Amino acid sequence: MSITITQTAAKHVNEHLMSRGTGIGLRLGVKTTGCSGLAYVIEFADKVENDDKVFENNGIKLIINPKSYVYLKGTELDFGKEGLNEGFKFNNPNVKDKCGCGESFNV
Repeated sequence: MSITITQTAAKHVNEHLMSRGTGIGLRLGVKTTGCSGLAYVIEFADKVENDDKVFENNGIKLIINPKSYVYLKGTELDFGKEGLNEGFKFNNPNVKDKCGCGESFNV
């Protein structure tokens, strides 16, 4: 299963990559934290490791390590604004439950 990025999110990432001046895409992952167990990690990527999975969608490379891929397969990364808040949204079909504050999830 692939990991995708919406056109809106890709535009946002591309603007930041250009202003940053370096980078080949986004590294997506998960870490253990929060009341539900897992939280998303997102950062700019400057290189691809040998065991990484790489997906390219809407002109953006999404790089995921194998351990995180288990939790992220089939996910769509979106970007949106609600009132004064803006940010990335993970549309993850694997999520079974989220904590009340929305910061963590479990599968």
